[in-house]
Amino acid sequence: MHPYYFDPPPEENTGEVSPAVRPAPQEPPGRREGERQPAAHAGPAVRPTRRKSERGAALVLAALTLVLGGTAVLLALRAQPLVDAGAFYPSGGGQASVTPSLSFQAELERAPTGDGTVLSLEAKPEGEGMRLQDIYRKVIPSIVSIQATVAKGTLQGVSQGTGILMSGDGYLITNAHVIDGAFRVDVSLEDGRGFQAKLVGSDSTTDLAVLKIEAEGLTPAAFGDSEDMVVGDAVVAIGNPMGEELRGTMTDGILSAINRDMEVDGNPMTLLQTTAALNTGNSGGALVNDQGQVIGITNMKLVSTDADSNTLEGLGFAIPTATVKPVVDSLIQSGHVTGRPTLGVTVRGLYPSEKEARGVACGLLVDAVQAGSDAADKVQAGDILLTANGTELNTTDDLLAVRDALDVGESILFQADREGACLEYSVRLVEQYELNQ
Repeated sequence: MHPYYFDPPPEENTGEVSPAVRPAPQEPPGRREGERQPAAHAGPAVRPTRRKSERGAALVLAALTLVLGGTAVLLALRAQPLVDAGAFYPSGGGQASVTPSLSFQAELERAPTGDGTVLSLEAKPEGEGMRLQDIYRKVIPSIVSIQATVAKGTLQGVSQGTGILMSGDGYLITNAHVIDGAFRVDVSLEDGRGFQAKLVGSDSTTDLAVLKIEAEGLTPAAFGDSEDMVVGDAVVAIGNPMGEELRGTMTDGILSAINRDMEVDGNPMTLLQTTAALNTGNSGGALVNDQGQVIGITNMKLVSTDADSNTLEGLGFAIPTATVKPVVDSLIQSGHVTGRPTLGVTVRGLYPSEKEARGVACGLLVDAVQAGSDAADKVQAGDILLTANGTELNTTDDLLAVRDALDVGESILFQADREGACLEYSVRLVEQYELNQ
């Protein structure tokens, strides 16, 4: 009825795209290099739309991945259909010539890390706000267009989004979902110059990524502190709805909430909510205050896909700069974000009927175990985790509370049921980024 909107790169088939968030059983009570080039023009915006399952204002999944700390998603990533890389048309047109199928294995080239660059947040100046025209003139040189070439097997496609320059020497910020799966990213500046970007680091948990282009003398955006904002403050969104076709679009509105908790794919985020219009292609764009400071990275919106439901308007979201700064600083320093302990298991609560059938009074059912985790050779799908460090487990909140009190390298001692047999195993917490590599 009111799902989150997310247009990811298309799947290999050209039919309906499988939802990234599937309806799940209700869990028992508990946790809820610089040449100027003409702008590229993509074809008509006809593409599959991934639909998030209905959750209302906050999405709570019964299955919660205990790579715990997972990510929120995603607004609008524009993607063109994938095409078979083994087929091409001769320059003279006519029938397609088919060559042996090619499989894309390349990954996005990485940029060096650790040069000491950090994202600076400025205090909001006192006084009257700037005119909308002046805000646009100040910010637009820092807004870039991103075209990411992605591949799945022998299929290749393009996704488009927005980015924000954060330094004069080519660091820029965008959403992680804009470049997810890309092996090439091209960046177009507002003045028409184009560059191929390298990946500094990407963090799916916060939906943030940092790219680097080899350029000097660029105009970085001024970043403000989202903590200075209050509900009702005037804001504008600047980005590239529909990709290149409507590049450099500005819409205005207000901050309608400053600490909006959203949960998608079992992963929580606290976002800014705005009435400024956001559309496909705005992902990675700027939410700007009335002093021309970027105070959020636009990444998500709510839409209705049910013709019989109420119309949804003005429900856009952005990642606050108070969240952006530590993540971006960590990505530039090391290419990843550290200090997120994870078990590497996916669990859900038990139905009363399942408890009765298994002969247990409490517990969480293990749905999956992630390869590379310490749990991989100890925990099995189908196990029921009864206690964790002596704490009875009834909801995912119970396990989260135990995990969140520990650091990477520490362990959780589980008592578990496996097909009627009582087991005990100790699972060491590992860095989340290590499992995501």
